[in-house]
Amino acid sequence: MENISIREFYKEIFGDGESKLDYLLDSKNLNDLGHFNVFDTNKFYFSGNKKSEMTYNRKLYYKISLIKGKNLVEFADKTVMIEKQGILFATPKIPYRYSPQDKDQSGFFCVFTKEFLSKSKTGLLIDDFPIYQYNSDFVYQLTDEQYLEIETIFKKMDSELSSDYAFKYDLLRNYVLELIHTGQKLKPMESNLVTTNAAGRISSLFIELLERQFPIENNSQLMQLKAPIDFATVLGVHINHLNKVLKEITGRNTTDIINGRITEEAKILLKQTQWNVSEIAYSLGFDEVAHFSNFFKKHTSISPLKYRN
Repeated sequence: MENISIREFYKEIFGDGESKLDYLLDSKNLNDLGHFNVFDTNKFYFSGNKKSEMTYNRKLYYKISLIKGKNLVEFADKTVMIEKQGILFATPKIPYRYSPQDKDQSGFFCVFTKEFLSKSKTGLLIDDFPIYQYNSDFVYQLTDEQYLEIETIFKKMDSELSSDYAFKYDLLRNYVLELIHTGQKLKPMESNLVTTNAAGRISSLFIELLERQFPIENNSQLMQLKAPIDFATVLGVHINHLNKVLKEITGRNTTDIINGRITEEAKILLKQTQWNVSEIAYSLGFDEVAHFSNFFKKHTSISPLKYRN
């Protein structure tokens, strides 16, 4: 699974022309404003230049999509079918994809970076919004009236972006915040489909999150995810469900997999670095050397110092 930056997003659309990319990114980042852009879905995906189906990956930017048409949305262990129309609030925290089920598609979407809605500009932290929490249901159904109301906001953004108004980015931020607040008042769509690949997807995402923390290359690098609940929170699933999935796929529970990988990394650091045991323990998320020593001995039947020597 890839991590897609805003630059790579544009490369998928316009190719590798650096001058075009620089124009798109720099012209919309004046005075460190962060990046923002808005698109008409029908013109963007069905112009013949861009495939409509998105790959399953993690986008390193935020995206709000107003969707009209039948679409399949997959994220975490959930699969949702948008039968008619909806809105999707994508965050870098949660990998996802949605794929049109027919060619009758319309709507809008906007992309923006965290800097665009930074606390210094809005007084708010975007990740503090309930709609951008790990456990959020970020796909919402819309009535015809709600769709038209939100479509109006997108049309205002589309028009404002091409204007020469000196404070247009302040206005665009207000429009984005209006979309977020509108979304938080909507009813989430229920995940009513069962897919055979959901368990495999959760398992692979868990392994990716675990492995992304390694190798430990310097003694100031710290593990951010260590406990099973940490991974369940990031993946947006219940810890019991994560344990069940991993047991079915790997034959091991969450704790065993995490502890096995930490032990493996501890062995590498003990043999291949000159760091003292305290530094290694700290990098692997242990507050006390004694806790690390007990952990290592439990899983290897030997102390860290004896293993090193």
